[in-house]
Amino acid sequence: MRIYTALLLSVLSGVISFAQSPADSGRWTEQAANAWYARQPWLVGANYVPSDAINQLEMFQEATFNPDLNDRELGLAESIGMNTMRVFLQDQLWQQDPKGFVRRLDAFLAIASRHHIRPILVLFDSCWEPNPHLGPQHPPIPGVHNSGWVQSPGGKELSDPSYEPKLKEYVVGVVSAFAKDDRVLAWDIWNEPDNTNGGRFDEPKNKVELVEAMLPKAFSWARSAHPTQPLTSGVWAGNWSDPAKESPVTKIQLAESDVISFHNYGWPEEFEARVKSLEPLHRPIICTEYMARGSGSTFDTILPLAKKLNVAAINWGLVAGKTQTYLPWDSWQHPYVLSQPTIWFHEVFRHDGTPYRQRETDLIHELTGRGTGIAPKQEAGS
Repeated sequence: MRIYTALLLSVLSGVISFAQSPADSGRWTEQAANAWYARQPWLVGANYVPSDAINQLEMFQEATFNPDLNDRELGLAESIGMNTMRVFLQDQLWQQDPKGFVRRLDAFLAIASRHHIRPILVLFDSCWEPNPHLGPQHPPIPGVHNSGWVQSPGGKELSDPSYEPKLKEYVVGVVSAFAKDDRVLAWDIWNEPDNTNGGRFDEPKNKVELVEAMLPKAFSWARSAHPTQPLTSGVWAGNWSDPAKESPVTKIQLAESDVISFHNYGWPEEFEARVKSLEPLHRPIICTEYMARGSGSTFDTILPLAKKLNVAAINWGLVAGKTQTYLPWDSWQHPYVLSQPTIWFHEVFRHDGTPYRQRETDLIHELTGRGTGIAPKQEAGS
């Protein structure tokens, strides 16, 4: 109770201080960023969504928050040597119930800490469904990859200037609550900010321009809470090797991030080329998304390379479940209803807790030098 009370006081003081203090902490220097990274063990983990959640809302809403399942699944991650997870939040969770959301996030961090896992928390996301709503979420669409994932903010909220103060309050409130909390590894301000999802959804036609305007503000809001953890936003598309060819959003991401993060689902040659293009920035590099077996990005090829290059590595997916991200991206055009893919796209463990490929989990254990290498026994029906 004392911890929870302190968190609530931190939230309130953070929101108040934001209103009173126009200055923020500023971007970390290269020296500070590299000193922080030197204190970390080699960071290896997964993008984590519980197997019983279709999206961020189902993970953290009170009715569907499942700490027992979180405990079991993070135990699987710990057993193979993973020490971080990338976890997505959603702004409507704060609007719905800020105190309850902070309480549940604190409970999740306590579970992660028991398993020696320090998550990266993602505040905003431009991917998939642009019309999020609170309450019960729809069931997975059969045979389709990530069929219930939602953006934050939604398209309507992103387009509405009157909603911006609520987004500001969300960022400042959440970061303030955990700004000095060593259980949090880093803050990922915005996932793939300028992703327009291939025109699959009815999104604002000026979405990219809206994001360009809000992304620097989001970094500033987070910095106003004076977090001890670094901020980042992962570059994911386009040319990063030549500043003249960088998109406006990429320029903002690279200029604002304390530590550099990126996504890559390609072959190891492409992965290494991407890393080399970021090395001239002289900051720590974290790959916050990789591993798509059908696209040439595998644990066998990427993880040893990441270790050699001193790059942190966070793959997509831990346990197969309602997100169905073991199905490939092309399932949006051709759902896998009558047949399953030849190989899984993402995920490390099956729903019953057994490894999809034992040699992959053995490799992760071997390269990290952590964990038992033996997945904890799963309860019946888990």
